[in-house]
Amino acid sequence: MMPSLRPAVTAGFTLIELMIALAVLAILTAVALPSYNSYIQRSKAPVALDALSAFATRMEQRYQDVGSYGADGCALSPANPANFTLDCSIGDSGNSFEATATGSGAMEGYKYSIDSSGTRKTVEHPKGVPSSNCWSTKGSVCDS
Repeated sequence: MMPSLRPAVTAGFTLIELMIALAVLAILTAVALPSYNSYIQRSKAPVALDALSAFATRMEQRYQDVGSYGADGCALSPANPANFTLDCSIGDSGNSFEATATGSGAMEGYKYSIDSSGTRKTVEHPKGVPSSNCWSTKGSVCDS
């Protein structure tokens, strides 16, 4: 009997094919992971911005009821959202206030403020502060 001249059928991947697939996967991960991490960090800022807005609304309600934001300090205590500490200061003999949200932990380096005239500011941000008054979660660009 004559031996078959057909080549043996192999199954699976060669080492080169496997290395190319891993290299492509590594490149995609290197590109996508920083964007994803930035997205996750930006998603934590709106909680503080909502808390600042709610606090400013409560302070305005107090001003309408009493005629002052507080005597020696803020009459109302701001609630601290996750990863932020809210503080309030009184100015102009109780006729103005400024509330700030300062990041801690994962949000270290972020700081936002709102005052009695409704001016919103990004005070600190790891990627820079906008030149105009706004709350920015992306750095030196105002979010709309």
